[in-house]
Amino acid sequence: MSEVKTVLVGTIGQGIMRSADGGESWRRVGIDAGMHSDALVRALGNHPDRPGVVFAGTDKGLYRSEDGGQHWKMLDTAMSGSCVWAMAIDSADPKLMFAGTGTPDRCGVFRSTNGGDTWERRPVEVALECPNVGVPRVTGIAIDPQNHNDVWVGLEVDGLRHSADAGETWESINGAIPNPDVHNVAVAAGPPHTVVVVVNNDVYTSADNGASWDRLGIRDVFPLTYPRGIMVKPDDPNVIFVTIGDTTPGQTGTVMRSKDTGKTWEDLPLPVEPNTAMWTVNIQNADPSVVFAGSRYGYLYRSDDGGDSWSKLRREFSEISSVMWLPE
Repeated sequence: MSEVKTVLVGTIGQGIMRSADGGESWRRVGIDAGMHSDALVRALGNHPDRPGVVFAGTDKGLYRSEDGGQHWKMLDTAMSGSCVWAMAIDSADPKLMFAGTGTPDRCGVFRSTNGGDTWERRPVEVALECPNVGVPRVTGIAIDPQNHNDVWVGLEVDGLRHSADAGETWESINGAIPNPDVHNVAVAAGPPHTVVVVVNNDVYTSADNGASWDRLGIRDVFPLTYPRGIMVKPDDPNVIFVTIGDTTPGQTGTVMRSKDTGKTWEDLPLPVEPNTAMWTVNIQNADPSVVFAGSRYGYLYRSDDGGDSWSKLRREFSEISSVMWLPE
């Protein structure tokens, strides 16, 4: 088992909280480290082969760190000045990256083919306004681990988009999944190869790359009915984690796990009941037995056995959007 030292927590309004001792003590990453004050950090992502290279999507654009989140530099991109809600880095070719913007700024999908140095907007048609949130936002991006030409983008609240040519052209999947309030998306290599789409009241899976979709029916399967985060276990693509709650922000939540690519699910026991919906979950390639999960309003949990058992970290945070740990 890896020794976990560096842990990063992206928050809404407190920038990034960083621990260098596995979560015992924390320091807020602020203007002295290159990030603007009181940043809204919506997304974190790191290079699969160089884990110390970390990207942060914020309310003012995209940042990059070369030293495991100690220091940051804002990238001059087409997303500068806009809120970056989601990102994805291709595990096979880390030069290929996608990021998405939205509320309160214009919603858009952007691509980099040189590891984040430069970015270009891709031709994805998105509604100017949508129910409940006004300006839509990109809430999930997934690059197929077996074929990086296949890219999936979830929009809140404007449905699902798919590209079969690495972002050159896009199609709308709206209608096949009737609920356009997409919270997240992932692709599990399987077998069976499965695309998983999380909407605000259910989970949909496709084993034929989007030609048809199966609805899970979470009211009959999950103890709560508001799913949010998703993560496929890197060393076992049949294992999928989904974070859920009673609503948003909600009063409670839990973490669900499937070991058969979304067919059946189990509720994972947390030692302290979450104070809100469970929001995010993260696993790193370096040691997939280590899992971190956070509630929307600041509870952080850790598992060292792939989700079988959990501990709650003593430190509690403001609103959590993302979390990751970095191998030394």
